Amino acid sequence: MASSAGVQSSSFSSTESTQSRTMRQVLSVLVQNRPGVLAHVSGMFATRGYNIDSLAVGETENPLLSRITVVVRGNERHLEQVRKQLEKIVTVVKVQDISGADFVERDLALIKLKATPEDRLLIQSLVEIFRGRIVDVGRDALMIEISGQEKKVEAFIEAVRDYEIIELARTGRIALVRGGQTPEGVVVREKPAEEVHEPIIHGHSQL
Repeated sequence: MASSAGVQSSSFSSTESTQSRTMRQVLSVLVQNRPGVLAHVSGMFATRGYNIDSLAVGETENPLLSRITVVVRGNERHLEQVRKQLEKIVTVVKVQDISGADFVERDLALIKLKATPEDRLLIQSLVEIFRGRIVDVGRDALMIEISGQEKKVEAFIEAVRDYEIIELARTGRIALVRGGQTPEGVVVREKPAEEVHEPIIHGHSQL
């Protein structure tokens, strides 16, 4: 009996540990392309105290729909609440949790650096190593475009911190699952057709 109780206790502790462990989750949220959608989604996170690592939005192959890619951190219980709250928003069509899938993720940054003539060759070498591009050249500044996985972009930013960063802008992470269909490991929550209303205005600038 004592041994059985010990096994049950260990199992409970393991489940509790899993639920309390902080995880990084990538959600792909398909929404109707109409005014106020982004405000509703970001407002939901803000009012409930959910911390967003990254949020990116853009029009899809269907101009009536936009895709919001949200990266959040939290334990399993916390993240399940995030998914449920997103599903309650009227203009949300589909929520995909792609964290456990094989997906392609990209982040893009534009970085404006102060660059003296003496520094430009060294900066150009760094840009080439990270496979970035110099997209603008000024009298005393360079603008660099760098894209790739988040860790690559952040590594480049750290590499150029020795030079003065004048301005920096990032898109946030976007992601799509590899392959032609939704693979195993992707949790899809799609609303019934009767709950999806036809957008009256489209164009991602309306978000």
